[in-house]
Amino acid sequence: MKFKFSDRLPFLNRPENVARYEDGTVYILDRRKYPFNVDFVACRTYEDVAVAIETMVTQSYGPKYATAYAMVQAARALKREKADAVNAGLRKAADRMISTRPTNDAVKIAAERMYHAGKDAAAAGGDVEQAVLDAADAFVIEDNERMDRLGKNAANLIDDGDTVLNHCWADTTIAYTMVNVLEQGKKIKAICGETRPYLQGARLTANAISELGIPTTVITDNMSAHVMSLGMVDKFFAGCDRLTMSGHVFNKVGTLQIAICAHHYGIPFYAFSFGPDPKAKGPEDVVNEVRDGNESLYCLGVRTATPNVSGFYPAFDATPPEFVSGIVTDTGVYPAFTMKYYWDKK
Repeated sequence: MKFKFSDRLPFLNRPENVARYEDGTVYILDRRKYPFNVDFVACRTYEDVAVAIETMVTQSYGPKYATAYAMVQAARALKREKADAVNAGLRKAADRMISTRPTNDAVKIAAERMYHAGKDAAAAGGDVEQAVLDAADAFVIEDNERMDRLGKNAANLIDDGDTVLNHCWADTTIAYTMVNVLEQGKKIKAICGETRPYLQGARLTANAISELGIPTTVITDNMSAHVMSLGMVDKFFAGCDRLTMSGHVFNKVGTLQIAICAHHYGIPFYAFSFGPDPKAKGPEDVVNEVRDGNESLYCLGVRTATPNVSGFYPAFDATPPEFVSGIVTDTGVYPAFTMKYYWDKK
């Protein structure tokens, strides 16, 4: 399915290029290879999708779309079962998908929404597969509408002539931000940190932003403080995989050190979020994913470290609210200390 808003977005961010469902198979763009190769991984079962997420075929916001369509696969396999068996099977699939990336709550939101869509359809004696597919497509449309509103709010923070620094890959939120900046008639520049070990910033963020015609520069991960000291950065934007009620921003590891540097140099740092996790009062309530340390010893499949050492790879870090100038959401921009008010507007 091609969505009507896709033409506004860079190739990488168009939902049908993130993950799509076709007759029982989920096709996921392999972000480990993009943009050098445009390959789609064909996943025949929801377990295939789960493994694809765990092995970084897709990441950032990609797993939530992949999860939504993986739940369609689960529903398809159960469509001839009775309601109780459908519920049990969908619950098993949802739990498996949620386990793939424990820090980012978007996967959980997608899995639970699809689970309930299938459960309701089974109770009503309807077509479970079609019900979950309709719910998945509706989820994608609603998600993009929210990201467009978020992008407008973020674009309003960017002045004509600004240079914006990005860390890692804030996915479609940064894409909609840049689209709205351009639609407002502003001319800006972008700087993207490379983001080891998978180089999401160098391959994904930089490619998407430059595809829109915005002059884009890639820097290595150890240059952020230096380019700030040279006056080359006006604003710093990053994603947020989980936001606590206390205003702590969990994002790709490295966000914290850049936020501290931005604070030192008086550069605003804004994080994109769809609101805090009501169950996470503080950072202690968030499972911070620690991946296989060996991943830090390689870059795009090539070992970059001596064989005499071990590696350590916490996937995310937590930036305290005192280093965050604002949380950009679909309903407005909030001081990080006041996240409870986000839910007051929902």
